[in-house]
Amino acid sequence: MKIKLILAGAAFCAALFLFSGFMLCRQYLDDKKSAETFETISALVEEETPEAAPQESETETTIQTAYEKYAAVYEQNTDFVGWISIEGTNIDYPVMQTIDEPNYYLKRGFDKQYSAYGVPYVQENCDLGISDNCVIYGHHMSNGSMFSDLCKYADEDFYREHKIIRFDTLSGFGEYEVIAAFKTTAYSEQGFKYYHFTLADSAEDFDAYISKCKELSIYDTGVGAEYGDKLITLSTCEYSRTNGRMVVVAKQVAAPDGEVGGDET
Repeated sequence: MKIKLILAGAAFCAALFLFSGFMLCRQYLDDKKSAETFETISALVEEETPEAAPQESETETTIQTAYEKYAAVYEQNTDFVGWISIEGTNIDYPVMQTIDEPNYYLKRGFDKQYSAYGVPYVQENCDLGISDNCVIYGHHMSNGSMFSDLCKYADEDFYREHKIIRFDTLSGFGEYEVIAAFKTTAYSEQGFKYYHFTLADSAEDFDAYISKCKELSIYDTGVGAEYGDKLITLSTCEYSRTNGRMVVVAKQVAAPDGEVGGDET
């Protein structure tokens, strides 16, 4: 009897060891594939944009150069809608959107195959050309990739060194200044439902959203926003509480050439 129990225990331990090894191997391969995929995608981005023809308007030039910069990425996957980056962080990724299939890229890579990393994506009810607020989600990965660095905005010193977020779309280039950084919870009556605000019905509606963001902000950035400004709200998991979220809100301030509202068409 004892021998059978010993053999059963050994078999269980062996099975557990093999399963653990399999999961570690799978995680390693997923890590490797994700990193290689994003490196390949980054290489498709055109660093130099062509000069505009003399007869083209400034708006036409912006649209043309933005599209041409990211055209090769879009050709690989037409769900691609933009590129987000924060200098000095690991955040430097394509951004996707699937209007008819919410959260499609939560567990899918750029190639649409399963990936624990997913790809940053825009909430399905956001219209990049119209919405007052564009909500963008990304995973908080243990290796520091994807949107993990958003959690560093809990430190005011980090914020002061990373005030600007770059979000380009196929129709323009955009730079955004951080307004607020806060922690909240999702799927909870006590949490702030920041993801419900995408289009303001009025100036009061817009001001109410900004006021709540400023109220929850971990520190005062000294930066506000007015009705008519375009916002992005970046969201990732935050593990100090159940269903915790780290949220960073920023307003568009300029395109790289200095034009205010360079992302609007």
